[in-house]
Amino acid sequence: MEAAAENNIEFVVLDRPNPLGGIKVEGCIVEDGFISFVSQFKIPYVHGLTVGELAKLLNEEGMLAGGKKCKLTVIPMQNWKREMTFNKTGLNWVMTSPHIPYKETPFYYVSTGILGELGVISEGVGYTIPFQTFAAEWIDADLLAQKMNGLFIPGVVFRPITFKPYYGKNAQKTLHGVQLHITDYEKANLMSLQFYFLQAHNELYPDKNPFTLADPSRLTMFDKVCGTKEVRETFLINMKYKDIKELLSKDVKDFIQLSKKYYIY
Repeated sequence: MEAAAENNIEFVVLDRPNPLGGIKVEGCIVEDGFISFVSQFKIPYVHGLTVGELAKLLNEEGMLAGGKKCKLTVIPMQNWKREMTFNKTGLNWVMTSPHIPYKETPFYYVSTGILGELGVISEGVGYTIPFQTFAAEWIDADLLAQKMNGLFIPGVVFRPITFKPYYGKNAQKTLHGVQLHITDYEKANLMSLQFYFLQAHNELYPDKNPFTLADPSRLTMFDKVCGTKEVRETFLINMKYKDIKELLSKDVKDFIQLSKKYYIY
C-alpha cells in the first residue's frame, strides 16, 4: 500500500476472514518507540478487522508511511459475518505458517505467543500443538494444572501434559506443564492467559522468573509485541494479572469506535 501510494498505483485487496472473528478486540494501542515489524501500526494486538477493513483504516487514518493514501479498492467477501471465527466459515484451513497448522491455532497464538517471545517457557512450538502449552523442565504438571484451574478463568481449562519437542530450543527435552483447552471462545480473554500463567508460575517457582532467565534482547521483543514496556514493568512489580488488566484493555472501546467507521460487514 505504501509503495502503491508513492507510485500512484491502485491497490486491490481481495478480502479474507479474520480467523479470530470480527468482534474480539484485545490489547493496548502500540505506542511511539515500539513500532516494529511485529507491531507496525497503532492498533491493538487483536484488532477485530478483516484485512480489507484494516487496509481501509490504515489508509484513511494516515497510518501509512508519511501519512500518504493509496488508491484503495477492497473486494468484499460474500456471506461472512462478524461473529464468524474461522471454524464457523465452513472453509478449509490452509496453514498461514508451519506453526499455525489448525484453524483453532490463532486462538492459542494470542494466548501464549507474547510469553513465547521470552524464549524460556515452551508454548508448544517444536511439538504437534504449537502455541497450546505452558511447559518447562522444572514444572510439576499436575500441580500447575491444579493451580491454573483453581483460578476459574472463564472459557478455558488446563490439562497436565508431558512431552518432548521434536525440534527447536527444547528439542528432545522432557517438558512438563499444561495444555490449554479453550472451551468458550466468546468468554475467554485470550491475552490474559499467559499473564495468569506467569502469576501461577511465580507462586510455584519464584526462583524461575522467565523475565530474569530471558536474554535481555527478548525483553525488547516482548515489549514490542505488547506495544509498550509499561505492561512488563507494571506486571513485574507484583507478578499479578490484575495489575495490568485495565492497562491491556484501556484502548479497546476507543479503537472499536474508530474501527466501526471501516466495517464492511
